[in-house]
Amino acid sequence: MVAWGRKQVDVITLFVEDLQLTKPFYQDVFGLTTVYEDENSAVFDFGNMCVNLLKVSEAPGLIGPAAVAGRETGSRFQFTIRVDDVDTVCEELTRRGIPLLNGPMNRPWGIRTASFTDPAGHIWEIAHDLA
Repeated sequence: MVAWGRKQVDVITLFVEDLQLTKPFYQDVFGLTTVYEDENSAVFDFGNMCVNLLKVSEAPGLIGPAAVAGRETGSRFQFTIRVDDVDTVCEELTRRGIPLLNGPMNRPWGIRTASFTDPAGHIWEIAHDLA
């Protein structure tokens, strides 16, 4: 059996159509600065992992021969960030002109959530425990 090391996600690469539109979203909404960037990508450190925004035109070189799906095909995942108070964060997002996809709402499994999208259509959920 192969040794996998720590078995934690280190980097998630998100394919984006417009890097110059999406990069400021991560800087402004999450208060992050890039830890690496070039003309094709921008990497943000979330503390427990990094998110790499990569121009969709560069994606085939990374994942080929697999196909790169377009934004119009729909979402197949979401990212969740734990926050202290979903409603407070929603108020801040609304104040900044970022529309909510859904929420805030209490979920039957004991958390309060709300979701929004980045300019490339990736879904971010914020959540806090109800108990």
